[in-house]
Amino acid sequence: MEQIMEILKGIRPDVDFANEKKLIDDGILDSFDIITIVSEFNDAFDIEIDVDELEPCNFNTVEAMQELIQRLQEEV
Repeated sequence: MEQIMEILKGIRPDVDFANEKKLIDDGILDSFDIITIVSEFNDAFDIEIDVDELEPCNFNTVEAMQELIQRLQEEV
């Protein structure tokens, strides 16, 4: 979780990721942010986030992002 927060803060230091629960639904993160996050997560966690995974429910909260990463790591 700590590494996820570091990556997110590096991309968008203006966002309170710990408390926001609708990062996508409320328009806090845009498509460019998501592309950057996916790229950073792929590199940092040695995973491959497919287009199929690019759903709002996977990126609305830090917890959802963590679950996505864990799930993809287990599939390897």
